[in-house]
Amino acid sequence: MITATPLRLWRSLRIEPFIPLLSRLVTLASVIVLVGLLPWLSGRDPALSILRARSAEQEATPEVLAAIRAQLGLDLGPFEKLQSWLMGLLQGDAGNSWISGAPVLPGMLKSAQVSLTLMGFGMLVAVITATLICVPVVRRGLNGQVSRSSGAIGAALIALPEFLLASILLVIFAAWLNWLPPYGWRGLSYVVLPAFALGLPAGGLLGRLFSDGLSATFTERWVATWNVAGFSRPRITLAALRRTLPSLMPQVGMVMVALTGGAIAVEQVFSIPGLGRATLGAASAQDMPALQTGILILLIIAIVLGSLANIGRALLLGRAFRLGALPVAHAELNTQRWAWIVPSISIVLLVVLVVAGITRDPFNSAFMRLEPPSLALPLGADGTGRDILARVAHGALSTMGMATVVVFFSLVLGLLIGLAPRLATGPIEITKATPPTIAGLIVAGLMGPSASGAIIAVTAVAWAPLAAHTAALVAEVKAQPHVRITPILGVGHFRLMSRYILPAVLGPVFRHAMLRLPGVALALAALGFLGLGPRPPSPEWGLILAEGMPYIERAPWAVLIPALALILLSVLAVSLSSIVGASKPAR
Repeated sequence: MITATPLRLWRSLRIEPFIPLLSRLVTLASVIVLVGLLPWLSGRDPALSILRARSAEQEATPEVLAAIRAQLGLDLGPFEKLQSWLMGLLQGDAGNSWISGAPVLPGMLKSAQVSLTLMGFGMLVAVITATLICVPVVRRGLNGQVSRSSGAIGAALIALPEFLLASILLVIFAAWLNWLPPYGWRGLSYVVLPAFALGLPAGGLLGRLFSDGLSATFTERWVATWNVAGFSRPRITLAALRRTLPSLMPQVGMVMVALTGGAIAVEQVFSIPGLGRATLGAASAQDMPALQTGILILLIIAIVLGSLANIGRALLLGRAFRLGALPVAHAELNTQRWAWIVPSISIVLLVVLVVAGITRDPFNSAFMRLEPPSLALPLGADGTGRDILARVAHGALSTMGMATVVVFFSLVLGLLIGLAPRLATGPIEITKATPPTIAGLIVAGLMGPSASGAIIAVTAVAWAPLAAHTAALVAEVKAQPHVRITPILGVGHFRLMSRYILPAVLGPVFRHAMLRLPGVALALAALGFLGLGPRPPSPEWGLILAEGMPYIERAPWAVLIPALALILLSVLAVSLSSIVGASKPAR
């Protein structure tokens, strides 16, 4: 009785439902403290960074630096300054910018409104794109021909760099056709091009994830039962969508967060005064009040969207989830012979590209600037007269190698953290709100710019979507009848995880990780271009793309060739993962 009383007391307090909330609060506080202490953790004088942001020509004398410290209260020290900012925030005052002196909160809230509007239109484009990708899967499922597609279309869309797509749309529809305005934010017409630049890659990701989930759903026994019972095709389709959507709701929320805070490149291309662009500018200038406020708003948006996604998931699953009566996919997904055609063509083209250019010099400016392709120069020259074929071939090894390392560690972290969904709620939601560029700035501030720092920065945020996917799938597997009954049959925790849960989760999460391979490669290269990772003249694919962007009208080959290489990498990764992952679910 003595030992049982504390247990009953613990259960009566019902602490477990509050674990996700506690996880969010602890993670939010940790990130805010880390950002607030960044100038001091980096080992650099904050006053010197502020002086350089205000005036690069002014001499950094001790008197000038002392005046800046006195003006901004930096003499208080890191913890005192952070405490002062938090106390002001509780009163609705986020402080004044260290650079301009203007109040921070009104400007950041206005930027957040712009980003949320852009997110809404981008999400509309993403949903339409995902629907078009899923239509063939639904048709095959209704006809009883369940198979997993190669995912080439979705992979190609995912591999399109957002800043490249934004620039192409800008050139075609604003410069050439003059149909839409090129820059600014003064009406709905200014939303169209940025929404497509954001929505098409996001739609490719959602379409690939949903087509994968729908393929598994159409193998469940209830689909055949409903067909025999004479249910209409539209009703079966709606039921299949409702069955598939819950496990992917965290990914929908993640995409919405990415469209809000991770659209920095698109906001810069179109000169949109959004939250991501404002936060990046504050981070570059070490404007701590603006940076803290921007990240805080991003995290609040992430928490709200994550909570809404979880609520929607619970409502969609309904009583079947609570009672442990979710249906189980039982049939093996067919891997058709022609499925090997797509990865085979992709790998052959990549190998030919590497072999043809690996013996050429990627650094020597031996040709004319923007020289067109010829027999001596098969892919033309870039803006400094370097051989594009040589740069793409040499960059393939480093780009794919670094991206593979990040995806591997992200997959491992995502699986491990996703197995504890309640404790991981806060880290997952808040990490999803952090764009790789912001993470790169934090890591570079602590370690200095380097390739290893770029790998750490991207890995630090890339695991979160995989962990969210894992957590959602684990919750559904545990709600299936044959798993719910295992404790009664004496199945231990280790056997439950290794025999039932991990086999059911590993395939979808692995394919999800492969979908993120090209995005990871772009994120790494973007950090290098910003001076936070590998630096020019390194032949990274993302750097090559960024260097060719100013010449997209005069020399499109400088951009199209590395973009096609990245698309080939994406199609190869996705198609191979679809074939390898087409295994029978564990029973």
